[in-house]
Amino acid sequence: MNLTLWIVAGLLAAAYLFGGGKVIMPKEKIATLSTSAGWVEDFSAGSVKAIGALEVLAAVGLIVPAALDLAPVLVPLAALGLVMIMVGAVITRMRRREFKFMVADMVYLALAGFVAWGRFGPESFTG
Repeated sequence: MNLTLWIVAGLLAAAYLFGGGKVIMPKEKIATLSTSAGWVEDFSAGSVKAIGALEVLAAVGLIVPAALDLAPVLVPLAALGLVMIMVGAVITRMRRREFKFMVADMVYLALAGFVAWGRFGPESFTG
């Protein structure tokens, strides 16, 4: 179980580090990158950058605290942060009627929830 949690956390961290490019890319460029990025039209440029920054912080928080054994309780907290971000993403997709893209958001939500559950519960670093 511990290995599975590490693998899922690593995959999530990689995905959200890549997605964190929102911090440096203009909102208009993000919207043109893919058909699934239309959601940026609903948010201000500052909000898009804030979402990107939160994703990068969560990605770092999934790996670094446990790998360095510095405040490993931050790992499930980072996962919970991702759960909250993805709940917002699912709500945004529902409002925009982008059900096809919402499936991927729900997968990320489930994976982040799995890491939060596992690190708070059976495979806690503090136990």
